[in-house]
Amino acid sequence: MKATAAKSAAAKSSATAAAKKATAAKVQAVKASASDADAAKKAAARSAAAKKAAATRAARAREAARAAEAAAAKESKAALVRAETDSAAPAEVAARTAPTAPVSPATEADAPESHVVPIDTVETVAPIDAIETVQAVEADVESIEAAAPEDAAESVLDAPTDEADARPASETSDEPEPTSDGAPAEDSTEESSATTILAAPVVADVEGSGEYALEVRDLSKSYGDTRAVEAISLSVPTGAFYGIVGPNGAGKTTTLSIVAGLLRPDSGTVKVTGLDHSTGGAKRILGVLPDRLRTFDRLTGRQLLHYYGLLRGLSADVVEKRTADLARAFDLTGALGRVVSDYSAGMTKKIMLAGAMIHSPRVLILDEPFESVDPVSSGIILDILRAYVAHGGTVVLSSHGMDLVERVCSRIAVIVGGKVLAEGTVDEVRGEQSLEERFTELTRGAGEVEGLEWLHTFSA
Repeated sequence: MKATAAKSAAAKSSATAAAKKATAAKVQAVKASASDADAAKKAAARSAAAKKAAATRAARAREAARAAEAAAAKESKAALVRAETDSAAPAEVAARTAPTAPVSPATEADAPESHVVPIDTVETVAPIDAIETVQAVEADVESIEAAAPEDAAESVLDAPTDEADARPASETSDEPEPTSDGAPAEDSTEESSATTILAAPVVADVEGSGEYALEVRDLSKSYGDTRAVEAISLSVPTGAFYGIVGPNGAGKTTTLSIVAGLLRPDSGTVKVTGLDHSTGGAKRILGVLPDRLRTFDRLTGRQLLHYYGLLRGLSADVVEKRTADLARAFDLTGALGRVVSDYSAGMTKKIMLAGAMIHSPRVLILDEPFESVDPVSSGIILDILRAYVAHGGTVVLSSHGMDLVERVCSRIAVIVGGKVLAEGTVDEVRGEQSLEERFTELTRGAGEVEGLEWLHTFSA
């Protein structure tokens, strides 16, 4: 009995020990499983962090690549602008050191073909981005102060002496003339710089001269099957106020665009003071106001004239003086600080004409200078042009205003259908008629009014 009890106790003890071992094994298994799960979580977290770090590094690498690409593009653009500026407008650099440097100023480069009407007759060798140009001009003119003395318009056009006309550009600057004792004369008025604005040409290497300021021979131009100009010949004497009249589509603008070098003719020749009009020498002595005004109208009036002056090879101080004189003459002093896009039609014509005259050209080519211009502005422009011609300049203009042409022009040409139908003095062309009657007769513009009886019935 005792033996049986002992065996039973031993069995219980063994069972308890086995249960404890099983429990311990189970606990150990649970701990191991938890440890493995924790390790797996940590590994997953490390993997996610690694992926995030890799993604961050990749994003940074892409950002660095974009920055490097942008920097390279910016440097390339800057190099291109510098190269274009060196070739298109060397005059700005040259003018700051020597106003009469032999480098040809960036006036109207001899482009092989041009179908776009540029501002004035300036054709740069390579186009500069408009925004870059605006920024450059704005930077250049930051130091320019508005000079607006009140004076009469005629001070800009005081007649220079023959001796001054014969001097080279280096001797016809805007500096005051010395007195007899060798000291510079006091510039008591604004007229010292005014005498050179519309007198001698800016450059001294122009050798053209002769009886005629402009000679056009057998000029022809076609647009497809349309003959715009056919064998036109004109002779404009030096010092003439020459008018070209004709109906719309007669070929006036095409003719003047060819003369100014803005279009290439199919045949014929054009000479400016004896020089071929396509040469740099001829272009330097031309001032042009095109019919279709295109300009940097986001510039102020002062900035625009400064830009024109630098392109024409003038130094900054000379441009500043002439800008003030021209603005006073054209009654634009108060508008120089405004952007050109805010100008009226008359003000725009005046600022563009001032830009065409700032380099003191010998010949002005003006296409419809009085179109959309109010009577007051027209009177100011006429006064300045008359004085310019009286001082030896030559004006060639086109206009629809017969009365104006009859009053101001010394010679005229009537162009119809691309041909010159009449040419000579005003008296020679009009004969015993008024110029308007003669023009109507030549152009056969009376029209047919029969068949319009219904127009007289009026609407009910």
